[in-house]
This record gives sequence, C-alpha cells and structure tokens, in this order.
Amino acid sequence: MAKRVQDMKPGRSREADAWFKENIAEQKKRYAAIVKEQDELAPQREKWVQEFLQIIQTKGFNVTGDTRRVIKPSEIAKKPKGRHQVVF
Repeated sequence: MAKRVQDMKPGRSREADAWFKENIAEQKKRYAAIVKEQDELAPQREKWVQEFLQIIQTKGFNVTGDTRRVIKPSEIAKKPKGRHQVVF
C-alpha cells in the first residue's frame, strides 16, 4: 500500500524535540497561571455580570447612535450551570 503524503513527515532532531518539550512545559505553566487568575476573579466577575444586567434592563444600551433599547427580563438568557469559561 502506498504511503500518503501526510504520513511522510520528516523526523525531528533531538534538539528540536527538546525545544518543543521545553516550550510546551512553559506554555502549560503560563496557562495554569492564567486559569488561576481567572478563577480568582470569579466573585468579581459575578458582580460585573449583575451590574451589566441591571444597566441593560433599566437604562438600556445604545443600539445605534443615540437610540437606546431597554432589555426586558424575559429576553435575558438563563444563567448556565457551572462556572464561566474564559477563553484566551
């Protein structure tokens, strides 16, 4: 059976492999720090969300130019279960 083009990858040198492993470890460490920071912000984030919902239900938001629209409570989506997932 003939090999497909995508199966014919050139091999990596040991130095390149070591570099990949080192960089992946560093990225995982940075990612863990970001997740920790975002998790610590969860209580403050809940307050921000509540303030935002209050504002759009009372003062509204600018749709275009000076035109404001107040959001009805029935138009607000239910809060999903679980915690916020911050994607970065």
